[in-house]
Amino acid sequence: MTKTYYTREFKLEAVRLLESGTQGGSKIARELGIRQNQLYKWQQEVQLKGLAHAFPGKGSRWNASDATDENARLKKELARVTEERDILKKAITFIARE
Repeated sequence: MTKTYYTREFKLEAVRLLESGTQGGSKIARELGIRQNQLYKWQQEVQLKGLAHAFPGKGSRWNASDATDENARLKKELARVTEERDILKKAITFIARE
């Protein structure tokens, strides 16, 4: 199972939603696709370290398998576009000779 990393902004927004008090923690966590205890851990970190120093690492909203899938898709697309370009170059060369 791959671990999912979240951006600092995502975490801060989740904590802001929790502290606004308009929705319960379980509902917010469910809507964001995270565990409720994780949301409360983020809130605790903000309270202990303050907004400026909470979540100093480099997180990503994508999990590793999403990035790998996207990378594979982009490589296929690049190969297709490169082949199309090469075909057009050959066609232009052929037409220019005549």
